[in-house]
Amino acid sequence: MAHLLIVDDDDAFRDTLAETLEGLGHGVTAVAGGAEALEALARTRFDAVFLDHRMPGMDGLQTLSALRARAGRLPPVIVLTAFSSAGNTIEAMRLGAFDHLAKPIGREAVREVLERALQQRTAAAPASAPDDEDDAELIGPSEAMREVHKRIGLAAASAMPVLVLGETGTGKEMVARALHGHSARAGGPFVAINCSAIPKELLESELFGHVRGAFTGATGERPGCFRAADGGVLLLDEIGDMALDVQAKMLRALQEGEVTPLGGHRTVKVDVRVVAATHRDLRAAVREGRFREDLLYRLDVLSIRLPPLRERLADIIPLAEHFLRRAVPRDATEPPKSLSAEAARRLLGHPWPGNVRELRNAMERCQALVRHRVIGEADLAAALGAAPAVDAAPALPADWLEAELPVAVERLERLLIAHALAQAQGNRAEAARRLGIHRQLLYRKLTQYGLE
Repeated sequence: MAHLLIVDDDDAFRDTLAETLEGLGHGVTAVAGGAEALEALARTRFDAVFLDHRMPGMDGLQTLSALRARAGRLPPVIVLTAFSSAGNTIEAMRLGAFDHLAKPIGREAVREVLERALQQRTAAAPASAPDDEDDAELIGPSEAMREVHKRIGLAAASAMPVLVLGETGTGKEMVARALHGHSARAGGPFVAINCSAIPKELLESELFGHVRGAFTGATGERPGCFRAADGGVLLLDEIGDMALDVQAKMLRALQEGEVTPLGGHRTVKVDVRVVAATHRDLRAAVREGRFREDLLYRLDVLSIRLPPLRERLADIIPLAEHFLRRAVPRDATEPPKSLSAEAARRLLGHPWPGNVRELRNAMERCQALVRHRVIGEADLAAALGAAPAVDAAPALPADWLEAELPVAVERLERLLIAHALAQAQGNRAEAARRLGIHRQLLYRKLTQYGLE
């Protein structure tokens, strides 16, 4: 039997969670706020903590930060929120939370996360909280994106290299910026360089700098990206396109923490966290002799995979609405445009070869060019270039277009779940992966729609 602490200002939720945990055979202490939690942990040893994020006075993240500052070692802390976002998930994980879950939480989800927490009773080191960051580019309620947020938070607490993998347009640079903004290096520089956009003859100079006279046209000294990023983060975008001879020098910079400017003989010490990003399969590139295996091992200490938008159906509409809001000029008096049920259906059926970047561009075009308040399917067809819908999802009945948006979305959700189950031949875990949601959420939806 474990001794557990619940911290939540919602009396009904606190009592329900306590009843669930007691039903699982554990002892429970329940308090209503952060200050009470600090007092309880000061006098009693707990095996795990369930901590609400939004509370009056000291909120969940402030409580977690205070707990880390007071104690050298804490039990696993599971942060709960009814209002999940990229920012609060990243911050919770960076501050040392064991997991970050969205309410409502079923009995099976509670049992599963507690079982994991009790098996791994570790605590993360405290870190100073960064300034508020706009992580809206990484928004998305899908389970796939929440896993990305968690990995960003875990990686932000260290200084090791990170490899960000994902198709073009999925937001790899935004991941790097979030890592920078939520880390102890947030006050340092963030420097990004696209390795595929610079000729290989110039890339070495761009990265490591050069001395005067190093080559024809080098009339002065150039510090290079590594020295410019000293004390901060350097993003090496599309590193899979880097030439082999530059890769060798890159490996030395990572191993030794120093660079040698082109044409120079004096090494310069640098303190840089490297984040590498690529849409290529680097292991295949290693097998083909196009990428150094030792460099891959040096870079792939922590990896974050960004799923393509077509695998994140639950994120498409929230992202579209965010981009419509962001496209409104600051001095505009008109509210952002909204999506009709037909437009929402069109967005969910589009294959999104350009991923989030394509969605952002389409919404910006709609906000600028559509004259009426509600965006229709015809407006989207023009903004998307009349691209065909995904063949993997069945066509929707025409009469659905007459339904209000919540009803249409519910019908579509039921149809997509049934389709995913059919594609996965009844394997629920595989169906959940295809839909980009957690298995527990899929089980609830199956019960809700009578699809068990």
